[in-house]
Amino acid sequence: MIHTIGIDIGSGAVKSVLFRHQGEGSTPVWLAKRCERIRSRDPMTLARQGFDDVLADAGLAAGDIDYVATTGEGENVKFATGHFYSMTTHARGGVFLEPTARAVVDIGALNGRAIYVDERGKVLSYKMTSQCASGSGQFLENIARYLGVAVEEIGPLSRSSQDPEKVSSICAVLAETDVINMVSRGIATPDILKGIHLSMASRIVKLLKVTGIKTGTALLTGGLALDTGLLAAIQEEMVNEKVKVQARAHPDSIYAGAIGAALWGAFRHSKLNQLEAAVAA
Repeated sequence: MIHTIGIDIGSGAVKSVLFRHQGEGSTPVWLAKRCERIRSRDPMTLARQGFDDVLADAGLAAGDIDYVATTGEGENVKFATGHFYSMTTHARGGVFLEPTARAVVDIGALNGRAIYVDERGKVLSYKMTSQCASGSGQFLENIARYLGVAVEEIGPLSRSSQDPEKVSSICAVLAETDVINMVSRGIATPDILKGIHLSMASRIVKLLKVTGIKTGTALLTGGLALDTGLLAAIQEEMVNEKVKVQARAHPDSIYAGAIGAALWGAFRHSKLNQLEAAVAA
């Protein structure tokens, strides 16, 4: 039996999870989780806090942990055992959360990407958004702040829209100008938000199509995974584009990267032990 911790340092939040692994072939047991928004705080400090908090929640000590795996921007976490590329961790974590998933759509604070995976969470192909941030969580938060809307209100308001006003520009700066013009024209806030969601959804569905996925489930991960308005817009766009893929979110989608890191950490720990045993023999 081994214990691993996965820490995902994103642009907007630090996520930490702790798993117990009974052995090869058994399902890992998720023991604890923590998520802290960065909000101008030091991510390295939050990583240590998340590490300590999941240990306390699980009733374990630091010495009980066999592998600490980081992902995202966590390369410089000094107490980590190893680091994994975020695309592979989101892929593995996504399949853990939704075993039927054959694509993972990671929509973070600064960019988005569609990842085509197999049943093990192995990356088959992927496509990322351009450097422009108009399809990101940070862009959406900036618009919500301008509109005077709390982040948790974005989804419900978007879903209440009756006449969405789609944002035409793919540039974040120009898109924000579009929104300012909409407000001056008296466009209702729900219609503006739904229009932004539809614009983002159009780009996401195009990314998915390029990866090669034809059927199955696409799981949303990252900071915007639980935006119900965006999920609804993606589902709507799937129908419009005749893409036979079911878009879903999981209540723990935001932890996908950290989960994948913890699972890959267990795999690497096992392989290292096997290598050491072979050398000793």
